[in-house]
Amino acid sequence: MKARFPYKYVGKVYFGEIFRPVAKISFKSPSSELEATVWLIVDSGADFTILPKYLALDLGISLEHDCISDITKGIGGFQKIFLLKNPIEIKIGKVSKKVPIAFFDSNELPALMGRLGFMERFNVEFTRSLSVIFKE
Repeated sequence: MKARFPYKYVGKVYFGEIFRPVAKISFKSPSSELEATVWLIVDSGADFTILPKYLALDLGISLEHDCISDITKGIGGFQKIFLLKNPIEIKIGKVSKKVPIAFFDSNELPALMGRLGFMERFNVEFTRSLSVIFKE
């Protein structure tokens, strides 16, 4: 299996143009037929895969009952997150896997793909031709 995604152009700054590595991932609800397909920033510096709060609702996940509250620290400071108690089924390209995810306590932050239980299960290549490749 090989899935390739082009980087997303996000703008120009003093230092040059900014392109972000992103990947299109489908998340399947653990309790229903609901599914959400989301573009995530592929963040090799992120420990966890964390989604905006609204996606918990879209997937029928209760932050109160299905998750454990925790705090994470990043460049933006401390953030309250909700760790889903059980791994969730995802699809990247044609491959399905169960991975651990969390939800931010807000909708202000972008969806991030982190290493723990997600990126570490693939060979991930960031290319000079501005694409990110996932290999099984």
